Amino acid sequence: MRPRVTLKLATSLDGRIATATGESQWITGPEARLQGHRLRAAHDAILVGVETVLADDPELTVRLPDHAGPHPLRVVLDSRLRTPATAKVASGNTLIFTTSTPRAIGQAEVVAVAADDGRPAVSAVLDALAARNIGSVLIEGGGRVAASFIQARAVDAIEWFRAPILLGGEGRPCIASLALAKLADAPKFRRLGVEPVGDDLWERYARG
Repeated sequence: MRPRVTLKLATSLDGRIATATGESQWITGPEARLQGHRLRAAHDAILVGVETVLADDPELTVRLPDHAGPHPLRVVLDSRLRTPATAKVASGNTLIFTTSTPRAIGQAEVVAVAADDGRPAVSAVLDALAARNIGSVLIEGGGRVAASFIQARAVDAIEWFRAPILLGGEGRPCIASLALAKLADAPKFRRLGVEPVGDDLWERYARG
């Protein structure tokens, strides 16, 4: 049974995750970021693409004052193994999926999986995580990774934090191209709830 996949988004009102220059910290406020850490604590793994690693060098750990449990497994999709050995995620408890020949990157474990259009295939990634008893995955970036999981119909839920700012069309979208020809082909989700968190809005969705 494949892991349950949740897509977490932190965007402007118009669905942008960064400015045209890549500036993204911080779009949402401290209350939304705190809730984001609670979401991390509730999942077995946190998954990002290598572009997020290169742009932000995230720790992908749970930073809550009362968190005493283990940190989720950190998962990076990195086709060409561009993750630096000095990256925070290369310090251990990290699994890097690649379509290249595996090589050492810090203390991370590097595993080759089948490719889909030159990138780690979503099905292969989820099968490999299931084999490691990972039952839930939180996707935290970026737009191309989000699009690939949505196209694979693998996103079960969306946790969307929207800040009251606008970044415009030149900003980076939270979901890359889905290449939809017809509106009827658009993936559908059911809204489960909407509530304010600080100055931001928290929207929750389940796959329709």
